[in-house]
Amino acid sequence: MEYAESREYVAGDDARHIDWRVTARTGRAHTKLFQAERERLSLIVADTSPALFFGTRTRYKSVQAARAGAVAAWLAQRQGDRIAALRGTASEAPIAPRSGQRGVLPVLDALARWYAQPPSGDAGLDVALDHAARLLRPGARLTVLADPRSASKISATRWSGLALHHEVVVIVLVDPLELSPPARALSFDVRGERIALDLGSQAARARWQAEFVAPLQQLATLLQSRGVRLHRLSTDDASDAWLSGSTLMRGA
Repeated sequence: MEYAESREYVAGDDARHIDWRVTARTGRAHTKLFQAERERLSLIVADTSPALFFGTRTRYKSVQAARAGAVAAWLAQRQGDRIAALRGTASEAPIAPRSGQRGVLPVLDALARWYAQPPSGDAGLDVALDHAARLLRPGARLTVLADPRSASKISATRWSGLALHHEVVVIVLVDPLELSPPARALSFDVRGERIALDLGSQAARARWQAEFVAPLQQLATLLQSRGVRLHRLSTDDASDAWLSGSTLMRGA
């Protein structure tokens, strides 16, 4: 096979293809890619922040994230892409890019593990995107599964840089309660502790709106201006609803 390029080594790559010259020059292990391996990379980035492990209707946001990620993985497989996945941590290597079913199944396994319960060593979405930058090559597809607050913390410059070279899809997971809370007192169980929240007053609902709804609309405006597609996927939506465009958010 004809040599095409080198990229940073990922656990699971064939050690026989390590590019020793680039490794020596950069100080980081790199592997050679050959012409047959130049299919488009479809990378799934999983936000595993604690805010995702919450839900009041149908399923937790974390479960919906895993299901939406599985849809993205199978879509990539059908389109002939090489599939990879990662989260923001220094303790676990990314799922190495592979094509076909051999690429999908490890990604599904990882999503199930990451979203079954809050994983240890979560370093945030920003760190996950740092890891992603080492894997991505121009023309790749990047699918980001995130809580709205995590996505809102990423700078406009970073989103612009990603969208300049890649197809970027961001799926933010929301719960109906976050978007439209009832005008009454609510009670939540948070790590075994009972928390009471009174949303009966207009002022309380305005504060809730400022905390959950307004930042989401601001994020939509920002990402649209940067060429990034943003989907708002609720816990009671079909997990593949984002494919039809029905969950697409547009900026104000």
